[in-house]
Order: sequence, then structure tokens, then C-alpha cells
Amino acid sequence: MNSNTFRMPAAVLLATGAVALLTAPPAFATAGAGSTGGGEGKAGAVVLRAGLDVGLLNKTVDVPLKTTLNEVTAPATAQKTALSVSLDGVEGGQPVSVLRADVATSKATADKNRAEAEANLTNAKVHVPGLPLLSLIQVENVTSKAVCEAGKKPVASSNVLGAVTVLGKKVTLSAGGPTKVEVPKVGMVSLELSGTSTTSTTAAAAALRLKVAVNPLDLNVAQVEGEVVLAEAHCEAPTGPAPESSTKLDVKPQSAASGTGAGITTDANLAETGGGSPAPYVAGGALVLLGIGATALVLTRRGRTS
Repeated sequence: MNSNTFRMPAAVLLATGAVALLTAPPAFATAGAGSTGGGEGKAGAVVLRAGLDVGLLNKTVDVPLKTTLNEVTAPATAQKTALSVSLDGVEGGQPVSVLRADVATSKATADKNRAEAEANLTNAKVHVPGLPLLSLIQVENVTSKAVCEAGKKPVASSNVLGAVTVLGKKVTLSAGGPTKVEVPKVGMVSLELSGTSTTSTTAAAAALRLKVAVNPLDLNVAQVEGEVVLAEAHCEAPTGPAPESSTKLDVKPQSAASGTGAGITTDANLAETGGGSPAPYVAGGALVLLGIGATALVLTRRGRTS
């Protein structure tokens, strides 16, 4: 008797479950339209970069002079119009004034849409150890700018405006190659417009590049060699956000019932689904479950009559 009382609810449950499978629309996976944020761009600028080797007479050694002025990395802004460095054994141990200018600024900004850097020098004088009274170079205005925007070609520009004086001599710069200035008993400077360079994602610009080789034989300095770069800017474009997915599945709920109305598929729509529709399989499964339920009911009745 106990077993018969448990068969009855089981049969009813199977029957109701079959009806639920028959009438419920099948579930489909829908492709979501999510987006992934891109990385920020990069930018940097410096108004002066010097890499010099200073030879000392009394020590017969080279002392490196590696320095930068107003070097920034985005996001930042710097403004300083005078830079002095100290080198042991040079100019009586006094600080060497490498750069003085009316304006010396560098600025860099970057976010997920744009990266930009700019360096500017106005009325600037550059000195090297051993030549405290004679400027290595004097410029009225030099500026460099680099702009990298997501999805666009990077842009770089540099300008040298006004007079340029090297070792006391006014020079005319040429874009076709370096300009060389030589002063007897002082040395030689090779000066060139550094120009710009760009790739698909980066940009860089430097207004002036000087290759220095001077022999002042003064203040214990035998020779100064190296490179000086004025007004340098560079950037790297942001990666940008990934485009949103436009692919979506066109899902139409299906039902065993015919007719029209919300959530009910017409006979024509059912016909359009063809063999690829899961409706026949669902219906077939439901009929199997109904058969099992009917068999269970028959067995239950026989148990009661016996």
C-alpha cells in the first residue's frame, strides 16, 4: 500500500511535467554587446637633454655630465628658467650654469582618447664646462609638439624661430644636413635640425640637436664631447575602447499552439523553422513522458483492484 501511494503523485508529476515542456518556449543564448575599455596614451617632454663627457686636465679622467631640464611624463607640467649642475674639479668647484632662458616649459597630458606633449624655449643660452663666458648656443625660440590621438595618425612638429648663434657666430640652419661651426682654439659644433618622426601609433620631435667637441683649455677643462638636444616631445596613442559587438541572435519563442498573439508563434512561423527547430524534439519528449504517466496510472489502478 505504501508503494502505491507514492506511485500516484509520481505519475501526476510526470504528466504535469510533460505539459510544461510542451508549452514552455525553448531557451536561447543571446550574444551580449559589451565593450572593453582601452589603455591610456603616453606622453613626455623635456626642454634640454645633455649627455657630455668632460675631460679634466689635472686628473686625466672623463667626468660625465648627463642632465635634463624640465623633463615630464604625462600628466605633468614643468617650468624652470635656470639650470645649474655641479661637477667636481670643474670651474673651481663652482656650479656650471648649463641653461638660462626667459621661458623654459614642458607639458604632457594623456588620457584614453589623446596623448600630447610640448616643449618650449625662449631666449635661451646653453653653456658647457670650460666656457663660462661664451655660449655654446643661443636661440630666440624653439618649440616641439607631438600629438597622438586614438584612431588617428600621430602628428609631430618642431620649429626654430629667430636668430641662432653658435660659439658667438650667427648661423643659418639648413634642413638638408648639419651646420658646422668651428672656432680656433675653442672647438667645433655640428648643429642640425633634428626634425620629426611618426609611426602608426607614435610621434616624436626635437627642435635642435648639437654634437659638441670643444677644447677650451681653461678652468681645468681639456675637452668636452657629447650631445645636447633642445625642445624634445614624444607621445604614444591610446589603444582606445574595443568596438561594441553588433551581432545578436534573432530569437522567436515557439509554442505548440497555433494562432497569433504575444509570445505565441503562428503556424507560418513554425513552418519556417524547418528541421532545425527544437519544437519536434520537445513535443516528442513530452509525448513519451505522457505515455509513462499513463502507464503509471494503469498500474496504480490495478494495484488498487487486486
